[in-house]
Amino acid sequence: MNFGQLLTAMVTPFSESGEVDFYKINPLIDYLLKNGTDGLIVAGTTGESPTLTSAEKVHLFRHVVKVVNNRVPVIAGTGSNNTKDSIALTKEAEASGVDGILLVTPYYNKPNQEGLFEHFSSVAQSTKLPIMLYNIPGRSVINMDAETVIKLSKIHNIVSIKEAGLNMDQLSEIVERTNNDFSVYSGNDSMTLPMLSLGATGVVSVASHVIGNEMKKMIKLFFAGKVEDAAKLHHKLLPIMNGLFAVPSPTPVKTALNLKGVEVGSVRLPLIPLSDSETENIKALLKNIG
Repeated sequence: MNFGQLLTAMVTPFSESGEVDFYKINPLIDYLLKNGTDGLIVAGTTGESPTLTSAEKVHLFRHVVKVVNNRVPVIAGTGSNNTKDSIALTKEAEASGVDGILLVTPYYNKPNQEGLFEHFSSVAQSTKLPIMLYNIPGRSVINMDAETVIKLSKIHNIVSIKEAGLNMDQLSEIVERTNNDFSVYSGNDSMTLPMLSLGATGVVSVASHVIGNEMKKMIKLFFAGKVEDAAKLHHKLLPIMNGLFAVPSPTPVKTALNLKGVEVGSVRLPLIPLSDSETENIKALLKNIG
């Protein structure tokens, strides 16, 4: 299933007191949709999901669905390292009206491949919504093997994967051995173009908060067969993509949005605001964008 080419892993705006600021969400969504976003991931890692309560997540799902009003798909991050809790949150997300579910590989408790299969298939059985798997070894410590992804892709509502690993052989095997309607998304902004060349559909992006239209142009150039032009744009955007991850995300991208006049507040502990020098680096990145 194709959710679009450029999906934004949306930040969660906070007030000065650290509460979810629903008044800031409306202009943020409108801004993202005007800047190339084909779909929104809500309460993912970029949305600081580890620090959001289940009640806050459900409120976010309902609010974003209402504001988006069917303009683009809304995908709810409901995965965790607790299968029972993931099922419960997935059911609430479905009731909120979202269009899809994002399920991250369970972190910290390090299940084996059969445990991963049982976890994801159990959540899939609890909902009618299409599911995007999310493999991110850098945060979850474990890698979901290609064979496990291929096996899971045979479940009717597991339709996609956000692949944030760096193993291009694994990516190639997933693309080659899954059905054509199973979509693969890059989970790293900087790997978007290389992964498109191997058969990916698009990217679940953080940088699209800042360079959404430029990333959308790069993707369109690639699919139009203008690969050299796409590569030139990739090289131009790469310092920005990398700069937004120079310190733990989403602190840099939230800072960039605030500097651009899109108010999203700060981050919740254990993340901390940027230092003065780090903020100056973000200002320089924005200046280079023009």
